[in-house]
Amino acid sequence: MTKPPIRLHRHVLSGHSHRVELFLSLLGLPSELVDVDITKGAHKAPEFLRKNAFGQLPVIEDEDFVLPDSSAILVYLAKRYDTSGRWLPSDARDAAQVQRWLSVAAGQLVQGPAVARLVKVFRVPRDADQATSVANQLFGVLEAHLASRRFFVGDGPTIADIALYSYTRHAPEGGISLEPYPSVRAWLERIEALPGFVPMKASAVA
Repeated sequence: MTKPPIRLHRHVLSGHSHRVELFLSLLGLPSELVDVDITKGAHKAPEFLRKNAFGQLPVIEDEDFVLPDSSAILVYLAKRYDTSGRWLPSDARDAAQVQRWLSVAAGQLVQGPAVARLVKVFRVPRDADQATSVANQLFGVLEAHLASRRFFVGDGPTIADIALYSYTRHAPEGGISLEPYPSVRAWLERIEALPGFVPMKASAVA
């Protein structure tokens, strides 16, 4: 019996959703993309809240297994479907470094570039100056880290790279220039050269 595709409940302009879409594609996993209309509150409807009580995207359904949270989903997909073991290393130190960058992706990356983009693209009332300051501090750290390496952990890409990619690539939509960060830009190009790469839809910034 053929296994059904993994269903990804997403929003096309969500960087959190794109992380999962990108990783599914890099792994070559059949998937079904289910667009959730957040402008009409579909993510807060009772049916969706049964999948994620927090009413947030993304959520995957892998047969009878339902899982929200982009970082958790990346870990699950790596452990479940990556037979090479390269996307989530088993070595204790490398695994810890991956977790470190997943925390950055859930912290400073969201507080900086993602919030700046929310303000500029979606007119969400947040502190744009604070978000810009956090973003530039973050990219300074990423630039220094990537100056002597091709990827964030080890010699090849891991889910740390996937978690950090989407909001970094789309930071200019929030008014954050990547021009001062050549190592970051070179890393983005390396991710985009991976077999199976799929881009995230760009936002039309007024």
